Amino acid sequence: MNERDRKQPDGNPSATEPPKPASDHPESRQEPAVVGAGTSTGEQSSAFVQVHRGSTKNASRGATVKIKYKYSLAIRWMHWINFPLLIVMIYSGLLIYWADSQYEGLNAHRVFRVGFGSWTLFRLFPTWFYNNLHLKFQLAKALGYHFFFMWFFALNGAAYVLYTFFSGREWRELVPTRRSFREAIEVTLHDLRLSKQHPPLRKFNGAQQVAYTGVILMGAGSLLTGLAIYKPTQLHVLTALLGGYEMARWFHFWLTMAYVGFFLVHVAQVIRAGWNNFRAMIIGYQILPGELGKDDKVPNEKNISAS
Repeated sequence: MNERDRKQPDGNPSATEPPKPASDHPESRQEPAVVGAGTSTGEQSSAFVQVHRGSTKNASRGATVKIKYKYSLAIRWMHWINFPLLIVMIYSGLLIYWADSQYEGLNAHRVFRVGFGSWTLFRLFPTWFYNNLHLKFQLAKALGYHFFFMWFFALNGAAYVLYTFFSGREWRELVPTRRSFREAIEVTLHDLRLSKQHPPLRKFNGAQQVAYTGVILMGAGSLLTGLAIYKPTQLHVLTALLGGYEMARWFHFWLTMAYVGFFLVHVAQVIRAGWNNFRAMIIGYQILPGELGKDDKVPNEKNISAS
């Protein structure tokens, strides 16, 4: 029997005791961190990442960060495609309406005014507006832009509606319910700091459900009124159903003003919500604070040395 195969004497501590750490000082000990990723119950593709300084036995008491999958790739693409399209459509629309609005007595006076009957409170887009922004005398270019990009705007909107409907889950989260309108008022009061009741923590609260569904309906209205203006003779039935050519222009214009109002409120809400929510519309994931309970598990745990 070789010497290395022989048992060492019982008195030799090296055969029975593991090596001791170099120092027992707290600063020199390496405490593990626990990092886990998994899917939470009832949520689509959510991940939990936990970092805990100490023993893995106490990992469930550590702080956690929840990475939630919020927006699909298709939704993000259609959202960012729609943004420049809407800007181009509004800009070219202003150039088109300028051709009429410069003359007080023409039909534009009825379209661009706020008033009742023959009494006018004020008119939108006075002469100085177009002069300062250099928007005059570009009618032909505006018509070309508007009639070209309107098809992309319509196709993108139709793709969004079809995707939302056939995806199954998206439309159920988006379409308002009976409690959405009451909840929308509560969310509005909270945002105006008139109520301390926080909005519900889900993908779309009541105010968002009402607003986003309203934008979809406004898009459909803009498409129908735009076609009635674009081809009033060929689509005379549609034009007649809208109350005639001038009424179709009136609807089309104020739907555009509603778009502008929604856009301003939407941007203000995004700024108020912060970078985390904006980033979710870019990468699809939202990082949320959380805390593991005693019974929660972190699957696929990995012990990472602190060094």
